[in-house]
Amino acid sequence: MNSRKAMGALTVLALVAAACSGPAATTAPTSTPTDTPATAGPTAAPSMSGIGPGEGELNLIIWAGYAERGATYPEFDWVTPFEERTGCKVNTTDMTDSNNGVALMQSGQYDGISASGDATTRLIQGGIVAPVDTSIFENYANVFDGLKDLPHNTVDGVNYGVPHGRGANLLMYNTEAVTPAPTTWDGVWENAADYAGKISIYDSSIYIADAALHLMATQPDLGVTNPYQLNEEQFNAAVDLLAAQRDAGSLYWSVYTDQMASYAAGDVVIGTTWPLQVALLKADGVAVEGILPEEGSTGWSDTWMIHANAAHPNCMLMWMDHMMSAEANGQATVYFGEAATSQAACDYAETISPGHCEVTHATDEAYYSKVWYWATPQQDCADEDAATTCKTQDDWVAAWTQLRGG
Repeated sequence: MNSRKAMGALTVLALVAAACSGPAATTAPTSTPTDTPATAGPTAAPSMSGIGPGEGELNLIIWAGYAERGATYPEFDWVTPFEERTGCKVNTTDMTDSNNGVALMQSGQYDGISASGDATTRLIQGGIVAPVDTSIFENYANVFDGLKDLPHNTVDGVNYGVPHGRGANLLMYNTEAVTPAPTTWDGVWENAADYAGKISIYDSSIYIADAALHLMATQPDLGVTNPYQLNEEQFNAAVDLLAAQRDAGSLYWSVYTDQMASYAAGDVVIGTTWPLQVALLKADGVAVEGILPEEGSTGWSDTWMIHANAAHPNCMLMWMDHMMSAEANGQATVYFGEAATSQAACDYAETISPGHCEVTHATDEAYYSKVWYWATPQQDCADEDAATTCKTQDDWVAAWTQLRGG
């Protein structure tokens, strides 16, 4: 990708608007998406209840694009102002998926993480992250109610972090190679043979949920009600669907720039993606579009979480507050193509990318009712029915490893 092409602030917004827009959904998910609760958390972890002087450094695990300092596009820089104001030098490590992010946090070398819902539960239950008193954050009061106290980052009313933003995993397709324009996920499932060898798939065990989501719409007799909590029959059906997709010649990506290169070269023409790739590829003149298909989608509602034994806790707490500010959150969510966390951030986003909050549905809870936020698979099915048993996170990882090795 030529990072110097186009992509002024207004250009970014127009591109993100195209990436995040899609046809009106005509088929709702079988049941209303809900977060999987984090259930029990550690009892010994102290709550972070105050912010003191910064320690001069901050080590973060992030999704790529969550801590920009103007290196890719000079107009997008929310790290430098933070460093200048706090004296905390920000160091970042990109995670390839949530499993990688959890492993990095377990190393104890990092102060915090931008965790998706399929990581938060593991981090809370493992005592790796600490609860926080949200009243210490100046910007938390402005956060939309729909992003507060979510089940994947809150246990018994105790918050284990603050929101970054939210978004849907999209279907991206080459507009010259895929006609007519798709409205469903069928092109990567039942009709995968039409694009044999040119299907782009996210390389992570969490993608099993995408197969389960498709089964909710196409095989209702399986009784899938939550794509992250699957019994043995449902799980096996999802894995079988994934195996057929693999055998159709799918190409797998974990680093977003690798996927972009594949689309730019014409090696792939259809697949699952994030809004970021759609926007950046369109900026480079690649003929792609991104949609939220009729069946709905998986997605994310990410949380900034602090390590229970952070070496630089005050810098991390200051960063968490910074990432809810109008300027930082407005920039970050425009850059990644996700929904801002507050009206103040939306207002700031409008100054650099008019229409951003409308096209990302920042205040549209009906839109996000079609999105199943990433969550952690749990043996107890994350419900109160003692008779139900579901496949665990370890089962998902093992099945994905076998699938990819096959």
